[in-house]
Amino acid sequence: MADFDSRDGARYAQAEITRYTDAVHAPHDEALRRAFDAPEREGLPAIQVSASEARLLELLLRLAGARRVVELGTLAGFSALRMARALPPDGHLWTVEADPSHAAVARANIEAAGFTERVTVIEARGADAIGPLAEQGPFCAVFLDADKAGYATYAAWAAENVRPGGLLLADNAYYFGKLLEPENEAATSVRHMHEDSRAAFETVCIPTPDGLFLGIRR
Repeated sequence: MADFDSRDGARYAQAEITRYTDAVHAPHDEALRRAFDAPEREGLPAIQVSASEARLLELLLRLAGARRVVELGTLAGFSALRMARALPPDGHLWTVEADPSHAAVARANIEAAGFTERVTVIEARGADAIGPLAEQGPFCAVFLDADKAGYATYAAWAAENVRPGGLLLADNAYYFGKLLEPENEAATSVRHMHEDSRAAFETVCIPTPDGLFLGIRR
């Protein structure tokens, strides 16, 4: 059930409740903890998805039977490791990171976790990487967590390169509470992702704290 407040956006996930559910449903082993803690340890921005959101990505990929996945926005490789665990032995994840220092940290974390054969870190801007990546498709899923001004472009690319039944996922779908700002270029791009993707995908925005866009390719 939901009450009027929760339907309008009230959240009952206080910090202690979130810590409890993360511990129960999305615990970290050594490899995941290393990647999750890397931003603080390595001086990267601590902007990775939460423990439960990463676990949700993993489970969604399993439900979709994903084998070939693209991630735009690697950071330290935490979400990449979660998604890689959803793939079969012959599956592959291509994850794209524009910042060389972030890419180096991600590669180290992926190697430490034993996933170098299943995950390729591409050091490039998302806009530069997606063209060549199309040769590896069609893909079972595309996850967006890169520059928000590129979301519309990336989503349009996903519509052309995700197989029927495959997934388009995007973090920060609420754009930090600025989604409806009319003169904001990045917000406009995220809105175009929401609106334009409906032509090719069955869509919903999951009300995680940052908003998680989910589309299933028709």
